[in-house]
Amino acid sequence: MSNSETQALRKDLAWNYATLEDPKHTNKVKCNFCGKTTNGGIYRHKQHLVGGNRNTKTCSKCPEHVKEEISSYMSKKKLKNQMDAIPHFDEVAEQQEYLDLEVEEDIPAKGKRPISVSFGQRSNFAPNFPRKKLKQAGPIYLYFRQDVDETVAQGKKKDAKTAKLYDENKKKLRENVVQKFARWMYDACIPFNAVNYDSFKPFIEAVGQFGCGMKPPTYHEVRVTCSKKELEHTRLIMKEYTDDHVKYGCTLMAVGWTDRKNRTLINFLVNGPRGTVFIKSVDGSSYSHTGAKFFDLFNKYVQQIGAKNVVQIVTDSASANVLADLMLEGFFKLPHLKKVYERAMMVNGYIYNRPQVLNMMREFTRQKEMVRARKTRFATAFLTLKRFQNHKASLRKIFTSEKWTTSRFAKEAPGKRATEVIIMPSFWNMIVYAVKGGPVVKVLRLVDGEKKAPMGYIYEAMDRAKETIAASFDNKEDKYKDIFAIIDHRWTIQLHRPLHVAGHFLNPEFFYSNSNIENDNEVVTGLYKCISRMCETEELRDKIMDQLPMYKRAEGLFGMPMAVRQRNKKSPAEWWLAYGCSTLELQVFAVKVLSLTCSSSACERNWSVFEHVSTKY
Repeated sequence: MSNSETQALRKDLAWNYATLEDPKHTNKVKCNFCGKTTNGGIYRHKQHLVGGNRNTKTCSKCPEHVKEEISSYMSKKKLKNQMDAIPHFDEVAEQQEYLDLEVEEDIPAKGKRPISVSFGQRSNFAPNFPRKKLKQAGPIYLYFRQDVDETVAQGKKKDAKTAKLYDENKKKLRENVVQKFARWMYDACIPFNAVNYDSFKPFIEAVGQFGCGMKPPTYHEVRVTCSKKELEHTRLIMKEYTDDHVKYGCTLMAVGWTDRKNRTLINFLVNGPRGTVFIKSVDGSSYSHTGAKFFDLFNKYVQQIGAKNVVQIVTDSASANVLADLMLEGFFKLPHLKKVYERAMMVNGYIYNRPQVLNMMREFTRQKEMVRARKTRFATAFLTLKRFQNHKASLRKIFTSEKWTTSRFAKEAPGKRATEVIIMPSFWNMIVYAVKGGPVVKVLRLVDGEKKAPMGYIYEAMDRAKETIAASFDNKEDKYKDIFAIIDHRWTIQLHRPLHVAGHFLNPEFFYSNSNIENDNEVVTGLYKCISRMCETEELRDKIMDQLPMYKRAEGLFGMPMAVRQRNKKSPAEWWLAYGCSTLELQVFAVKVLSLTCSSSACERNWSVFEHVSTKY
């Protein structure tokens, strides 16, 4: 092969991830990730990296960002080849000019026969084009139509710009369509928020791509044909979830609630890296809520999912918020905080139990509300005290205003007590003291949040909360030692488990920003406990321990500039999925830990329940 041919061959992007075993045989290409040799040149190697092709086996170690890069490159190249096959503009124009002329010739003059032109005569002024019907749509549209979901996603970015380009005719056409659609919604009693569903915009885009003359779907199509297709589509999505459960593990969850008939229902769900899926709802009215009965229920679904795939079990998330709330309850048992809590709740209850006083409060606070207690009443108490602090001036104006002093409420005993509290300087001083424990509320929000898997953040969040509280007291230990004693007590019981410290160690955002983390005996001990418990064989544990140094020293993909930039941008589990493929066993273990849900119900029981289930099976 000449040098020029070799250079042309090497322009393909996939050569960044492949090598030739023999320069003389360009068909034999070796993968840089898994070491597999494919016979079929660089194109077959690209199929090997991207996957989904029956002609070659998919690379098991190819990173996701490489797959996306190669797939995008192949799509662009395919489109370029298709565009090259389209006739040149001059040829198309020449053909159109000829066809227009031919049409004019075929139109007979009034009272005269049409003039016949032979093919030989025609060839003097036009190329040999076949006769075609004008303006006839061909099947090529199906090959070049845009994906509706992609079009909708792009439209979100362009809506503001393209809206300015709509002319009056477009606006009138759209108004007509929207009015007709709204009328159908009113006739069918469809809720208005249906237009906010993610599936609605692709539907509108698909109708627009069809164009004029589309027949509406029939009753049978919607009820039978499309329903079967959607069921199959859902099964394919579920398969992706279950495949992840086998590979990375999952959390089995049970949520209890009471319906309008006062039946106790228990929803069973499975949480994994892709999110949460529903399994079944069980009528638990006849069950006595004991550990044995719940174990029988869980046993059934553990067997269904696979005992080896269940990493942890989360139960009774409704009452769990109360358990996490006990840390804040401890704060309000301190004598000075207990007094301010009782006074604030008394004033808050007085205001909300009297409509006229409530309206007066809304008038002075410009329609702002105080927070009312719920099941997690001590967390809500912190928020209420914070609202009191924010609206101190407005609340004081209420109880010193002429509108209040001339009302009948100012003369009542409860009204007098509320006035006395609001104008008391010590009350507001103690509120300032109480809200300094507010960072703990943020930790509990993180525990019960659903925006991201919190397992990799809990340990660091609690440490930062304690630092913030200490700083708010000017680091004078005698002022915050009582609060810290309560935090440490509950922290050890509920939020300080091996899973949490392992998640802290495996979170790249924290690990690489703290050079002493691998020397922290508490963190390393928790990590090793998780490895010992969650890995079934000694061989697997040894492989993980051998691969840990690569993560610690940021070697291989861990040290790529892209991986470094995204340490604090991607969620920890996503980061490991993208850059941990060179340490496969460690990657699977890290994703298992970091994908775990960490609702407050699990905080107290995650580790002990997991130990019990793993021993049982």
